[in-house]
Amino acid sequence: MKVNATDIGQMASASDVIFDALREAIARGDVKEGQVLRQDHIARMFNVSRIPVREALTRLEEQGLVSTQRYRGAVVASLSIDEVREIFEFRALLEPEVLRHSIARISDEALAEAATYAEAFGTEHDSAKWGDLNRQFHYTLYREAGRPYYLQTISAALDRVDRYLRAQLVLTDGMERARREHEGILRACVARDADLAAELTRAHILGASQSLVAFLERTRKENGEALV
Repeated sequence: MKVNATDIGQMASASDVIFDALREAIARGDVKEGQVLRQDHIARMFNVSRIPVREALTRLEEQGLVSTQRYRGAVVASLSIDEVREIFEFRALLEPEVLRHSIARISDEALAEAATYAEAFGTEHDSAKWGDLNRQFHYTLYREAGRPYYLQTISAALDRVDRYLRAQLVLTDGMERARREHEGILRACVARDADLAAELTRAHILGASQSLVAFLERTRKENGEALV
């Protein structure tokens, strides 16, 4: 039978496509915290029924990116400053250990790829790309750890703070500091010095947390928003 068949099993489902698009829009800050995500509007945007939209919103809620409010429906979740601190504390515990595991088996190819991302991060003038390059740099160093659950958990934590980090990089001096710290982490990884790389990564995360919290406290105070 002559049919142009497509392997549907290898294609992303409609809910996957919507989930990825909404998650990226939230991370970029294109969809603001507190904004209502109307199912019928999203369904029209993607030319689908409301069923895959509901599935996507449910997954976003499970990741803490969306919350369901009475009379409003799904809205983009906001984080308190205490929640931001806690997420960074968690990252500072987990990510250095993942890097230790990765350095024990990291390939020259992964190090070269990480160096490419570090270079691109340091020279990129389009601030919209900084968040992605930062994330790709770190993930490239972590991915050979052989700890898929850890990596999934780190990714979920980054999803929750990504939009805040991107704003902090753009509106503070965070870019220059991050660039220098990336170089130090990369040098330690190339030297296969797991202890130093882990220590620098922990300091990098906690330093970003302090800078981000100070930024949020200042901007929320200026806007008359709650700080907790």
